[in-house]
Amino acid sequence: MSHASPAAPTGRIELKLQKASQLFHTLDPSPFRESDLAREAEEYIVNWALELPKTVPIEIVIHLPCDEFSQSSASDIAGAIKGYFAHKADAMSSEMRELFKTGRLAALVALIVLSFCLVSAWLIGSTLKEGPLSQILQESFVIFGWVAIWHPSNIFLYSWPPLARRRKLLRRLAEATVTVDGDAPNPA
Repeated sequence: MSHASPAAPTGRIELKLQKASQLFHTLDPSPFRESDLAREAEEYIVNWALELPKTVPIEIVIHLPCDEFSQSSASDIAGAIKGYFAHKADAMSSEMRELFKTGRLAALVALIVLSFCLVSAWLIGSTLKEGPLSQILQESFVIFGWVAIWHPSNIFLYSWPPLARRRKLLRRLAEATVTVDGDAPNPA
């Protein structure tokens, strides 16, 4: 006797719409496959996806009234949603590459400035007579040098992880199973 294994759990995001056009940006003249999602639809899907466990695949189910549903528009809608999130993930990758490029340049400049400041502080300490002016100048150069490396440090330590998490979520949404059904009755 064989037992059917239970279906793998999925994170289900459901949208009940009156018209398929509610999903897409109304000022975008592109056909479905190239359209931007409406800001509200994107926020709704992304916010629900953030709540789902990271280990389960995502399933997006769009419910439309029967008179709005057709097989061809269903595949167009599914492709448009997946394509939209794939495009957003690619854009996030580009943003991260640009951030790291900026970080590398900022790190180079910061190391040069830090080196100059530390050498200047050392020269001031070794050439000027010990006193308040010498101490102020030395400390000022040291502080300025360390402040100069804050920006690249911020980029490499703190700025990129939220972008990487967002890109991972967008990729999960691009790989989601998208189903469009026409079983919802059109309210009169």
